[in-house]
Amino acid sequence: MKWRFDKKSFVISLIIFFVEVLIAKFVDDAFIRPYGGDILVVILIYYFVRSFIRVEPLYLAIGVVLFAYMIEIGQYFGLVEILGMQDNRFMRTIIGTSFSWGDIVCYTIGGFICYLINRKEKI
Repeated sequence: MKWRFDKKSFVISLIIFFVEVLIAKFVDDAFIRPYGGDILVVILIYYFVRSFIRVEPLYLAIGVVLFAYMIEIGQYFGLVEILGMQDNRFMRTIIGTSFSWGDIVCYTIGGFICYLINRKEKI
């Protein structure tokens, strides 16, 4: 693992962030918002971390997916309430409030996409 700044990965993460904001603000459906957004959030985190750390794509994908799993497990145990943030709309949105196996599947798909895109990169 090496520290660095990768402008391309950072720009990709910014673009995905803006897409996520647009989905949150303007999309109210039964597929794109709940599933596409969850896939994209893993890709967003992957590219954001990749902007600052040079690491094998497989290890980074696994790390980001495990992080997403931990957040989802936190939702299962009511992390927002445990942290006393139940009245903070921003934190409720970021951390989430309800566990879903579908989210776990989406996070896995997002991690797999990241790995497939970057798998040939040598560190």
